[in-house]
Amino acid sequence: MPLGPQNSAQSAAGRMIPDVGAARPAPPWPYLGTQISSPAVAPGTETRMEARGGPGEDWIPRGPGPGPSLSALLSELPSSATVRYRGPGIRPWGDPEPPLEQSRQESWSQWQTAPMASPEKPPESQALRELPWPMEAKKLLWRLQALSRPAKPVPGIRGSKGALLVGRVWARLIGVPKMLVPWRSILMKIGGQYGAGTEAYFGLLRFLLGLNILGALFQGVLTLLPLLLLGPIPGPPSSGVTKTCGSYDPVPQGFVDYVTHLTNLLSGEGHLEWSPLFYGFYPVQLRGGTFQLPVAYLLSTFVSGLLCLFLILRRSMSGLKQTLLSESGALTSYSHRVFFAWDFGLQGSSPVELRRRAIRYELQVELEEASMRKQAEARTGAQRAGLWMTRILLNLLVLALLGAAFYGVYQATDPHKNLQEDPVVQATPLLKLLIAYLPSIFISTANLILPPVFSLITSLEGYTRSRQIQFILLRTVFLRLVSLVVLLVSLWDQITCGGKPEAEACATCGYDYSILPCWETRVGQEMYKLLLFDLLTCLAVPLLIQFPRKLLGSMCGGRLGRLVKTMEFQVPEEVLGLVYGQTLVWVGGFYCPLLALLNTVKLLLTFYLKRFTLFAFCSPASRTFRASTANFFFPLVLLLGLAISAVPVLYGIFVIPPSKLCGPFRDQPNIWAAIPNAIQGLSQGAQDFLFFLGTLSFAVPLMLVSSVLMVYTLTLATSYGRLVSKLKGHLKMESESKVLLAQKIVELSGEERDL
Repeated sequence: MPLGPQNSAQSAAGRMIPDVGAARPAPPWPYLGTQISSPAVAPGTETRMEARGGPGEDWIPRGPGPGPSLSALLSELPSSATVRYRGPGIRPWGDPEPPLEQSRQESWSQWQTAPMASPEKPPESQALRELPWPMEAKKLLWRLQALSRPAKPVPGIRGSKGALLVGRVWARLIGVPKMLVPWRSILMKIGGQYGAGTEAYFGLLRFLLGLNILGALFQGVLTLLPLLLLGPIPGPPSSGVTKTCGSYDPVPQGFVDYVTHLTNLLSGEGHLEWSPLFYGFYPVQLRGGTFQLPVAYLLSTFVSGLLCLFLILRRSMSGLKQTLLSESGALTSYSHRVFFAWDFGLQGSSPVELRRRAIRYELQVELEEASMRKQAEARTGAQRAGLWMTRILLNLLVLALLGAAFYGVYQATDPHKNLQEDPVVQATPLLKLLIAYLPSIFISTANLILPPVFSLITSLEGYTRSRQIQFILLRTVFLRLVSLVVLLVSLWDQITCGGKPEAEACATCGYDYSILPCWETRVGQEMYKLLLFDLLTCLAVPLLIQFPRKLLGSMCGGRLGRLVKTMEFQVPEEVLGLVYGQTLVWVGGFYCPLLALLNTVKLLLTFYLKRFTLFAFCSPASRTFRASTANFFFPLVLLLGLAISAVPVLYGIFVIPPSKLCGPFRDQPNIWAAIPNAIQGLSQGAQDFLFFLGTLSFAVPLMLVSSVLMVYTLTLATSYGRLVSKLKGHLKMESESKVLLAQKIVELSGEERDL
């Protein structure tokens, strides 16, 4: 009977861990579906072990023979006795355990009868928590010490029952923040049933939800709340009034039908264009003149961006530690998974079952990675050359697909306005809406079709599963983010007359006011449409693709029905959808201040929709990947999206002149000029200090100090790395020496018996 992925992982896990001496009894392993044990040996039968192949290969039984077995010799080594030691009064690991109550009574009676004669009595100066004993032995010693010393009355409130009650309440309050983490039990259930990669996706979604809530709070407190409290609420520009930089009439006049209202809602035009949702609505000054809205508007963007950067870096560093440990091989040994992965604080059958499945997935991933590495080492020179040629050809194909997608996005933006100025399009609201959404439709279609193609191409390149996930993520994020960059370049070409400020259309105001009288609002509308269409796509895929596919698979029988019905949760594509949506928020957050609030609602809907589709339509992935890869690589891709989004936002703030007809910066030569103008209103000492921070006298010493600290940190890390490598070498040499010594003893013992 052929083995499936899980059964093969289980059987391989059993082969990888030999039976060496007395095994450490682990209470949770009866719950595990993965049986990790050696073949049973009849009592009294001595089994000789021999190496298969060369050094480092598995030990297999050679059959009954004279002399002591290798397991018996290894169990008599001092190191084995040290490992089995559990403290005074506690049975060593490997000894048969009596019933629990009988064991506690025997241990307690042993400590009471001969406590002072125990050779393992700790010194008086050594703290109880520093003893290398298990918790049960420490508890027995603490009880013994409590009985041997007289009770002393504790003065004050410390000895009262109220102090004990306060301590219990405080212990509960400490655990409240962990209980307030949203969807904690749901993520645990997802990780147990679908693996760490799927759990990492939902964890990233929860993290992005927190970022958007913080961003929406900053925008609301610093801009929208002062506008509503101080006022006045700005009205729309006067209709038909023409100024130096043209006229701006965002609100339609007269009767507006229902279809036009729906079109304006989806495109962000009409009455929605002149609302707190977009940049052009906010005035230059509020009532009273004390609160400077332009400075608060600009600071809210910078503060939310820096906060996102700090939180992403913090999450990346925590994931980096796990990744480095996993890649170094220090925690990938199967003994670590077996002896240290279980949580003995679990209560109830459901958490135990979820943890059991999670450990099984971890073992499965490790065995798959080891199998791929062995296959890579066994390739000949000709096979390696053929593999590299295949990879080169496949990468050329990927570049061709990406180039075609980028060219299509650029053409979909209608750079020459041929489609938008067509009389038929202007007379038909539906066609006008379709043309307005054409870039969003093309980008979403490319993002829907090309990622499965990239997954197929990556599977042919011969990489490990974790490496395949990384390549799929890089190619898909390149597709999504560069498509967005192409759209922004097309908008930049329309705003700045192709980067030629001396052109006739841009010479008067610094931008093409005839096409875009309020270009900031136009950029915000494009990001609004992209985010809204991304939400509609997330809702349409389960309804129009996954549900009919599941229904069709249930109606059909046989292998075809199972093939159609079986769907796996594609983690790379889903993660890139989150990164793409968050990048839209970072790019358009300055031009559409409430975009973070809209993305918060979108993420909430996405979470519950993806959770439903995961449990209703998807099956556990046949091939998983490490949680460390997800915990580090996903925030790294998110950091890449933040870096890409910062470029157009900073370029618009420092370089492009603001619109003269809308927005809080309409009277400034550029958006950043509002900050120096605000500093001019401060005291002379504050002005000198703030201007000093922007001079070379402050920047050069800061760079020098940062460089020295960086060099010192790198040198220290290098020295620690060398020391760790030497210690690993010593440990490896010592373990090989023990195995070689035991092998020689077995051979000599066998020769003596033969003689």
